[in-house]
Amino acid sequence: MSSLKRTIKRKKMNKKKKMAQKEMAAKVALFGQLGDQCLTCQKPFDKMNKEQVMSWNVVVREQEEKINLYCPDCWQNAIDLLKDFKKHLEGKNE
Repeated sequence: MSSLKRTIKRKKMNKKKKMAQKEMAAKVALFGQLGDQCLTCQKPFDKMNKEQVMSWNVVVREQEEKINLYCPDCWQNAIDLLKDFKKHLEGKNE
């Protein structure tokens, strides 16, 4: 009876492992589509520059299979714009 449990457990583990490998392969393929400039300001992006890799923002839209790359300045501008818009909406509701 315990060998049957081990067999079932092993099959589940193998299935999970295969699914994880497929997901990783899909994400690596999307990384290959990463652009070489900011989407909004066209500032160049160097994939080999560790500082840029750590500071730039990547937005992955899996369903559209699209990757958007944003420099820190454009990202901060977008955040500020959203905060201002939120304040405007909250002020309008009062």
